[in-house]
Amino acid sequence: MSWKIKLIKKIFSKKISARIIFLGPKRFIQYFIAQKILRINSNVPWPVHWSSTVTHPKKIKKKSQLPFLGHHFGCYIQANNGIHIGYNLRYGPNVHIVSASHDLNDYEKHTQGKPIVIGDNCWIGAGAIILPEVELGNHIIVAAGSVVTKSFKENNVLIAGIPAKIVKELEPYSGKFNGIEK
Repeated sequence: MSWKIKLIKKIFSKKISARIIFLGPKRFIQYFIAQKILRINSNVPWPVHWSSTVTHPKKIKKKSQLPFLGHHFGCYIQANNGIHIGYNLRYGPNVHIVSASHDLNDYEKHTQGKPIVIGDNCWIGAGAIILPEVELGNHIIVAAGSVVTKSFKENNVLIAGIPAKIVKELEPYSGKFNGIEK
């Protein structure tokens, strides 16, 4: 272990140390300034890029601390009805995950519904949009620019398009699972 990592762990709590090590000191300082000093996304307890928005962070349930939803630029994460994230999620910039729509008769209200569920080992490409009540199985890749309007409970598939549909079946996931070999 390098002396820098040892120093970070000694100075900061375990929770903050993991964030600094994951992001790197420079990016951590950028997030710290945006969230703690300028108060952009200050209600979110993890690092969020200043150009991203995360609403209702307490309704986001993750099996692991990583990923930090919203750490890429231009993301919109709205968790009015909740978002449940499995292990080993990867996602690109400008991803939108929207868990509630507006009421058609009163635009000030949001509809009530089930949370969005994203399984283990999923990858959401840049600019993809996931809409309310969608459930994704394990090892699903959402192609860049896709709009997911319905659930895909199957495992090991690539989905793409507007609206998204299955375009390819994949081999079972064989990579690292949150940093641990399977």
